Amino acid sequence: MGRLGYPRRAMRLHECAVAIVARHGGEVPADLDALLALPGVGAYTARAVAAFAYGQRQPVVDTNVRRFVARASRGKADAGPTTTPADLADTEALLPVEPARAARASAAFMELGAVVCTARSPRCADCPVVDACGWRAEGRPMPTGPTRRPQQYAGTDRQVRGLLLAVLRESHDPVPAGALDVVWADAVQRDRALRSLLDDGLVSPAGEGLYTLAGEA
Repeated sequence: MGRLGYPRRAMRLHECAVAIVARHGGEVPADLDALLALPGVGAYTARAVAAFAYGQRQPVVDTNVRRFVARASRGKADAGPTTTPADLADTEALLPVEPARAARASAAFMELGAVVCTARSPRCADCPVVDACGWRAEGRPMPTGPTRRPQQYAGTDRQVRGLLLAVLRESHDPVPAGALDVVWADAVQRDRALRSLLDDGLVSPAGEGLYTLAGEA
């Protein structure tokens, strides 16, 4: 938890809002450098705001976009384990010149990577750019180097967080800590998962030893 009991994510949002008011008169800036200078705003978020809120020609690169671009423009099955400057450059090279069309293309790349050009079962027959896809032209070769491994779920803090949230969602009243204790035997991991939910602002204290979903206290 941050100062005065605010979750860290809420603190970052507050700091960003204060900076927007102080530096830009309360308006979210359209300039990429100004967006990047805001507290808590990273490269992906800044470019997404510039593209989708302001209709600019900016490459918006997430994991799905990296895979789609690697296949379409490089003929490779995967973009590799880490994001590189080449990912931004190659994505930008595929964008239309006209900014509004480029912004729509950025959204389309994200959707194609998530729904059609998937990691394990790509639906090439449904892809609108299949005839121009370098990976398909190369015969869909398998990756030759390290790839970004999908995160395991079983036994992770993500699973514990999900179990804790499920208990809170099913209750109409604040949940005592004892009811949360039974969902996971490892007390250290369970407490760590609960603290992370509190820090992220997803769960709120509702009295001594009581918890509830954020906004329901």
